[in-house]
Amino acid sequence: MGNAKVPKVLVMLKNRPLILYVLEEIEKIGQLIKPVIVTGYMSKKVEDVLGDGYLYAWQEKQLGTANALMAAKRKIHAENIVVLYGDMPFVKAESLKALIKMHLKTGGNISMLTAQTENFKGQYHSLEHYGRIIREPLGHEIIAVVEYKDASEAQKKIKEINTGVYMFNTKWLWNNLYKIQNNNAQKEFYLTDIVAVAISQGEKARSLMVDAKEVFGVNSREDLEMAEKSLILNP
Repeated sequence: MGNAKVPKVLVMLKNRPLILYVLEEIEKIGQLIKPVIVTGYMSKKVEDVLGDGYLYAWQEKQLGTANALMAAKRKIHAENIVVLYGDMPFVKAESLKALIKMHLKTGGNISMLTAQTENFKGQYHSLEHYGRIIREPLGHEIIAVVEYKDASEAQKKIKEINTGVYMFNTKWLWNNLYKIQNNNAQKEFYLTDIVAVAISQGEKARSLMVDAKEVFGVNSREDLEMAEKSLILNP
């Protein structure tokens, strides 16, 4: 997605940039602090399109999602933060509000959205390559998040996925984000690995399950076409 002229988050979905769908839902939450948008490729173009209603942090090298979050550190001063992707146009403010409420009520350091689907066909095809949520035998506590590329055949059959949407206690996050390693084929620092860091410390990664349709990420032309059809069916 994206090309030499247009960065991914500015790809048009029904005549509007992808990221605007996400930002409009964030605005509905009613927080006073400006969202921080991490930019990299064609950052100036993103800022020109979105305007001065946001704070911008520049990721010098695209070294993964954890690296992107670290790039925003100097711009973030809140006690807790929500982290989400700019290419997830169907995430709802109600789900983000519920995540915030749960996180603040429990007083935890890490909370996350998960989703479940009966299969990975049709509009859920792109979700197949999301990380899988591994829970303890009784099905309550999360004990691991396994990336699809690292999952066993049995784990790939798990239908609960990691959406990549989190809420963190900021102090805990900055104290632990540096522990993430880039021991993978892409040599990138993945934010999903923060779950393993938390669990290794005895922290509970609390979760809230949302409709899988909300966390549909647009990563290909096929995904874009599906997203457009979804908007037509569910305007």
